[in-house]
Amino acid sequence: MNLRDLKYIVAVAQTKSFVKAAEQCFVSQPTLSMQVKKLEESLGVKIFERNNKRVLITDVGQSIIATAKHILQEVDLIKEISVNANNPLAGNFKLGAFPTLASYILPSLVPLIKEQLPQIRLILVEEKTDTLIQQLKNGELDAALLAAPIKEDGLIAERLFDDTFKLAVSSQHDLAKQTAITPSDLAGEPLLLLDEGHCLRDQALQFCQLNDVKEEQNVRATSLETLRQMVRANTGITFMPDIAIQKNEHNIHYIPFIEPQPQRTICLVWRKTNPKSLLMNRIKKLIKQQNYQ
Repeated sequence: MNLRDLKYIVAVAQTKSFVKAAEQCFVSQPTLSMQVKKLEESLGVKIFERNNKRVLITDVGQSIIATAKHILQEVDLIKEISVNANNPLAGNFKLGAFPTLASYILPSLVPLIKEQLPQIRLILVEEKTDTLIQQLKNGELDAALLAAPIKEDGLIAERLFDDTFKLAVSSQHDLAKQTAITPSDLAGEPLLLLDEGHCLRDQALQFCQLNDVKEEQNVRATSLETLRQMVRANTGITFMPDIAIQKNEHNIHYIPFIEPQPQRTICLVWRKTNPKSLLMNRIKKLIKQQNYQ
């Protein structure tokens, strides 16, 4: 057994195909199949069930592949430690952010990182929160910008700023005349929210449940920009985080809530074992300097 064999079985598990796994590992399919078969014979177990149509992972194979992934992550960590020791502010840095934050923070943050940390090769990933957390745990990301709370063992979450929500309404809406919003003002109003899986939806729903506000069930958007246009068309009202509010918008009003205002706390999150602590501190300082709150 060697690291190459472990990479092969992990690739097969990820792609569910020996052909695709071979392409991913830059070897021929017969070579990869032969090595996997040899590994199975040496262990005396079947890792995969396979025929011409599909590849299935056996029960024992699941355990073996999980351990193989962990071993490969530890090997990558050894490489990271050595690279980081030579130059902690150089190399690849894989940063994730969820969709309702990424579009509004990354355009200003990326040029700043390139200017202040020129030896860093920044790789950006935009995904929903659950996916980003899993990628962090799997070692596929160095860090992610996420909304608190983060209750995962093995991850560190440090606060960057608070992003307050305002109520977005059409300029034609009756509420547009108000200078502040109370929860009771939302009673009976069609509240537009994002689709399942968006953390902003969960945060808005928490506020709604506490104040007996009802969601518009027939409309679900996949982005804040879609919600913005629907509000502008007076289809309904929605919550909009401060970071996403644009200056001089036409036909739309953003009204603050009375205290305590709904908000989300944005954190930089990374693995406790990640050796890039100096780089994390530099990234945190760059974000805080932008005064997003």
